[in-house]
Amino acid sequence: MVLYKRAWKVVYRSKQLLLTNFLEAVVVGTLLGTIYIHAGYGEAGAHKRLGLFAFTLTFLLTSTTETLPTFVTERPIVLAETAAGLYRLSSHAAAGTLVFLPYLLAVALLYSVCVYFLVGLCSSAGAFASFVLVVWAVVLTANSFVLFVSSFAPDYIAGMSLVSVSLAGFFLFSGYFLSRGSMPSYWVFMHYVSPYKYALDALLANEYTCAGNRCFGVGGGSECSQTGLDVLVEKGLTAEERWTGVQVLFGFFLLYRVLYWVVLSRRASRAKR
Repeated sequence: MVLYKRAWKVVYRSKQLLLTNFLEAVVVGTLLGTIYIHAGYGEAGAHKRLGLFAFTLTFLLTSTTETLPTFVTERPIVLAETAAGLYRLSSHAAAGTLVFLPYLLAVALLYSVCVYFLVGLCSSAGAFASFVLVVWAVVLTANSFVLFVSSFAPDYIAGMSLVSVSLAGFFLFSGYFLSRGSMPSYWVFMHYVSPYKYALDALLANEYTCAGNRCFGVGGGSECSQTGLDVLVEKGLTAEERWTGVQVLFGFFLLYRVLYWVVLSRRASRAKR
């Protein structure tokens, strides 16, 4: 509880970080909403949705890099205090996790409210809740990845470079630019370790499952040739992909936090020697 309260104080005192995260969510969400406003349906609507989801993921996964300086600055203090036996690293990791869960939920909710209704995505309370859940899982994953990098990056500049290169690689192998079938066999594993893949699949599955009976393609006789469910089949997705994607993203969130704990534990044990 002491570490939890202290972690909240650190976040609260970082007013620039707070302002940046919330302003970015509102400004970028509103900007994207006005760019893709009333996306509609048909082929144009399908293309707009894909572009919106891809840019959404790019923004969300890069927007949490602002926390890197805080994590890197905090690291020597944590190592010194744990080496002195003031508390366990597991307590520190758990306290930070409990702080960022509601904090990033607020960011996810702000962004979703700004973009979802302006674009005119599927008007269902369940679909909106699922959209918020996916966005929340994405920012949590990104936050955990930045935290993991901060555990071994020598400084802020090296950490930023590593995060930027990693996120670019994740996006490249997400399936947006290059489908899995078009990738060389020796690079296919990157497709499955990319958080972008699962987030993009979850957003697409959520939208087209909800709009399953809507028309996204017109044939020669002005008849609907492709419904939302057909779009899912074309992309090799099912309705369950939205839940699978969220589960995998939360798995990445936990994995990166465990790796952060492992790296810092090793560094702390060396410091004690």
